[in-house]
Amino acid sequence: MQQARRATLPRSKEKIMGRRYFGTDGVRGKVGEPPITPEFVMHLGYAAGRIFSEGTRGKPAVLLGKDTRISGYLLEAALTAGFTAAGVDVHVTGPIPTPAIAYLTRGLRLNAGVVLSASHNPYEDNGIKFFSADGNKLPDEMEERIEMLLDEPIVSVESHRLGKVHRVDSAAGRYIEFCKSTFPYSLDLKGLKLVVDCANGAAYHTAPHVFHELGAEVIAIGTEPNGTNINAGVGAVHPKTMAAAVLREGADLGISLDGDADRLIMCDASGRIFDGDELLYIMVMDRLARQGKVDGVVGTLMTNYAFERAMADKGIPFERAKVGDRHVLEMLQQRGWLLGGENSGHLLALDAHSTGDGTISALQVLAAVQRTGHTLSELKGELHLMPQKMINVRVKKGFDWEGHEGLQASIAEAKARLGNEGRVLIRPSGTEPVLRVMVESSSASLAAELAQMMANSLNH
Repeated sequence: MQQARRATLPRSKEKIMGRRYFGTDGVRGKVGEPPITPEFVMHLGYAAGRIFSEGTRGKPAVLLGKDTRISGYLLEAALTAGFTAAGVDVHVTGPIPTPAIAYLTRGLRLNAGVVLSASHNPYEDNGIKFFSADGNKLPDEMEERIEMLLDEPIVSVESHRLGKVHRVDSAAGRYIEFCKSTFPYSLDLKGLKLVVDCANGAAYHTAPHVFHELGAEVIAIGTEPNGTNINAGVGAVHPKTMAAAVLREGADLGISLDGDADRLIMCDASGRIFDGDELLYIMVMDRLARQGKVDGVVGTLMTNYAFERAMADKGIPFERAKVGDRHVLEMLQQRGWLLGGENSGHLLALDAHSTGDGTISALQVLAAVQRTGHTLSELKGELHLMPQKMINVRVKKGFDWEGHEGLQASIAEAKARLGNEGRVLIRPSGTEPVLRVMVESSSASLAAELAQMMANSLNH
């Protein structure tokens, strides 16, 4: 065997404390800067390939997909090199939604799934997400084991054991059929005119087909990716684009996905935008009406307090997980519940899919619309969200916000002014170098004033 030169990996003071590279949603960062460099990504593929090969009968194999970022070509090649050096076959799909990889990994009986995507981030960023053989995100323990192997050099297997690369031409078609299978057979989308915004991302060639083949008239936007326009003024992070198109086209509803199509934001015929909390409420109430019982729902620290009160009014247990859909998923699995999500639009219905899926979540909401004949506003009913104001403040990595005297003083002042009529939430982002400062209050102006006060304290 020939030993390759040891990869130069970025170092961190966090080394002795556990995970250095994996965040709340895989490894993510700006392309060309550690850790999102070709050399590191190749090493990551090699380390992951060794882990995925353990206990495998026959040749280990992984499924590799990506969104539409121009850097996907570069990182796909690097990751493939690492996997094949470890003796792992790579089945490549090309651009496809992240939840499609979760489904196809399980359906094709492969050892793992991998997605190159930075989700809702701008095109300059990219990342690597892993799924286990059963379509779930990797547990923390496995990510930590992969990180441990990053300190070892790449040593290619013997030539006869090297991995091969296969193209999965049927990936998009199989995923489209899977999405359609989650929609009730007794219903269709005939008579609905839908705007579907694909964010110039991974769903540009799947989502419009799903809704059209179920009977809807579809006006597709954000379906012309060029490598640099993913999430640029379109998609779930810019829902006003969808709302404007709905008004312009006289559509009944708008559906907006993010770059890797695991988030969903919707709007009604008037252009009124519905966030993840409201869409989750509609899903929960639809289940309650049909089944008479919902065992429980999981939100996050960001879930609107009005949602929590609405669940209590309906006698439905509700719990908050840390921010991040993986934490929602973990808590759902621990509790044995099916429904959960984030106000950002990550929604989970575990009896439909093993992970959050924007297209399938939209079908869940549309099923409620078609079944009842009600509008989104009517289905939202009694849920009246409290105004929230969040400000993202850029900080240095590892910034000690808990030890910042000015911020802590402003937090205390904000809490005192809110009393029992609101709440404060400060948290570092798991995907960006920012501190998220959020205030929730029955008064929108007060929420904005207090959030700005705390954000300003960080600049002094």
